[in-house]
Amino acid sequence: MFDNLFAGFPKLIFVLLLAFVTFLFAHILKPFFFAIFWAVLLAAIFSPLNKLLQLRFKSANLSAGLTLAVVLITLILPAGFILALLVGETLDLYQSIHSHGGGWMDSINGVFNSLSNHPLFARFNPDQQFITDKTVDFLKVAANFLVKNLSALTGNTIVFFVEFAVMLYCLFYFLRDGKNLIDTIVHYMPVDAHHMNTFISEFLVTSKATLKFTFVIGGIQGLLGGLIFYITGVDRALVWGVLMVGLSIVPAIGNSIIWAPAGIIMLLLGHIWQGIAILFFGFVVISSVDNLLRPILLGHDIQMHSLLIFLSTLGGIAAFGFSGFVLGPVVAAFFLASWKMFLEIFSEENVSRKTGPDSSELQ
Repeated sequence: MFDNLFAGFPKLIFVLLLAFVTFLFAHILKPFFFAIFWAVLLAAIFSPLNKLLQLRFKSANLSAGLTLAVVLITLILPAGFILALLVGETLDLYQSIHSHGGGWMDSINGVFNSLSNHPLFARFNPDQQFITDKTVDFLKVAANFLVKNLSALTGNTIVFFVEFAVMLYCLFYFLRDGKNLIDTIVHYMPVDAHHMNTFISEFLVTSKATLKFTFVIGGIQGLLGGLIFYITGVDRALVWGVLMVGLSIVPAIGNSIIWAPAGIIMLLLGHIWQGIAILFFGFVVISSVDNLLRPILLGHDIQMHSLLIFLSTLGGIAAFGFSGFVLGPVVAAFFLASWKMFLEIFSEENVSRKTGPDSSELQ
């Protein structure tokens, strides 16, 4: 009787031990989660280049090293340069709002003075001083938000460089041994190989599509928006351009939430050709980028509704910080894939129960 009672006890102890060791291992790797995540993502993106170099040089180490150099030159160094400029621009914007609020208030008062000449606006008789003060307060909150997040991103220099070094180190080995690592993980995971490959495919497709959407489409729109702002003399054109990159994920409205008010404000302040140029360029050029490039770059890669992409992106940023704009859609894609596979497995089990055992087994 006792043998039957404790028959599964060793297995239970082993499962608990396995869960405990896995938890400890995950806890050890937790500080480097985002570094490993970006290493995996960059390795997947640059995998075709790495394969071409392997065919050319017949050396896994050399091809991985050359691919790593390409990543540094084409992505990391330019991103670091833009980030340094953005930090400087944001700090200047923060100081100008807090130290020279009068200049901002003069600009806002100029807009209200132009509007007050319109009879329709005069009917409402708004409290100009109240609106002006609240607008300046809003600008201060926005500037504080930018400074706080950029400071969190670049504040701890030692931790940043350690994570950056870990990412490069992992990226080299993921490029060199990526296929073997994936095969090993799939082999030892206690799930069906088909289901594991589905999760890997969802991760790669969703993350690549998100990066294409943000950095290619959003990057072009932000570059064009920052350029037209610079030409028309709008202050902090780089900051506004970077904000346009982030706002490109918003469905329907997109980054027009920045360039459209900017053009209208220019017109109200009497800068006629600048306002017309911003509005015309925004409607004709910037808005067309999304319509032209989205079908070419994304196609049917990512099978998610735009609203789900938007919500998962914002939720990911709130939960994971900067990396959340990729992690959020990836988690949403995993969620959809998990439920799809669950329904498939459930349907298969129902069919097998209805059909019963095979006739060959009965015989």
